[in-house]
Amino acid sequence: MSPFPLFNAGCRRLDPCDAIPLRCIAKGGGSMSKTKRLCMRIGFITLALMLTWSRGNAQEKVTISYSSIDAPNANWYIAQEKGLYQKYGVDAESIFIPSSTTNVTSLVAGSVKIGNGTGGAIANAAVGGANLVAVGSFINTLPYELIVHESIKSPQGLKGKSLGISRVGSSSDVAARVLLKALGLEPDKDVAILQVGGSPERAAAFRTGRIAGFPSPPGTIHLAKGMPHRVLISMADLQKRFPFPYVCATTTKSYLASNRDTVRRIMMALIDATHFFKARKEESKKIFAKYSRQNNEAYLESAYEDITKLFERVPLVTREGMEIQIKEALARKPSVTLKVEDVVDEAIVVELEKDGFIDRIYKQ
Repeated sequence: MSPFPLFNAGCRRLDPCDAIPLRCIAKGGGSMSKTKRLCMRIGFITLALMLTWSRGNAQEKVTISYSSIDAPNANWYIAQEKGLYQKYGVDAESIFIPSSTTNVTSLVAGSVKIGNGTGGAIANAAVGGANLVAVGSFINTLPYELIVHESIKSPQGLKGKSLGISRVGSSSDVAARVLLKALGLEPDKDVAILQVGGSPERAAAFRTGRIAGFPSPPGTIHLAKGMPHRVLISMADLQKRFPFPYVCATTTKSYLASNRDTVRRIMMALIDATHFFKARKEESKKIFAKYSRQNNEAYLESAYEDITKLFERVPLVTREGMEIQIKEALARKPSVTLKVEDVVDEAIVVELEKDGFIDRIYKQ
């Protein structure tokens, strides 16, 4: 058997334009003339070009991750649900990896090409030597609201009482302090801040009266029954919101350098998905309900309304917020030098705004 079975099969199974040089080989026999050798070389070149073309045109599947099923991450799974990655020419596999820190770890390991992470997670990883960069941020503040007992009707009613957080330095701790200051109260002096654990522990402490309130993501309180409460203040209501890069599209510098067009297309899909969330409320709530596995209408409505106010039209990274996160990360490792420019590359978003893409999306 010939080592080239394709040739033995004859020319009929090939495209006519590829068969021409092969016919030179098929006809006649005997010693190989210069013409025949030339024909064979042309045949090999033609086949090589065909294989190269087919490989170059085959889309590589890109693994994209999101870190939460809550409303702040809705544009990530809306992009998948509505086929927006495919719309912009990306064969994407979208996966859920709980927590921003784990997403960042997956990016560094290379198992995920683009994922979302907070500015804090990015800065901490970069201080540790990770080659990460945020190419955009869809929410640039902490999406929290301050839940208090229904008997507390004003900021003064909180004086002398306590709020529950997960742990010192966490996003819930930052949110509690920012919201208290917005109410004209001084954290630790006017209102005590207690470490009580995660959301279930905070809810339990609230129910028993150990704490008078706690910071919570929008709408979450509606999932807890039998807890008389009110929302005293929300981040979405602040005129000057606390700068915090909360939902950053993140990748590695090496992947961005070698796959810039793919990253650009993914950002286009996410911007389109953000507009979809804002413009098509009921359909977005249905998708949100599907991914969060919740059908509590009060929760879905409250979360949707708050996050709609926080989603950025042009997803640039808050440089002020990233600077704060870098300073906090460097405080734990002062020997390292790190600047905002080392972990933020907004060139793609700037280009998309400049060429009118974002305006066109929001005019739909």
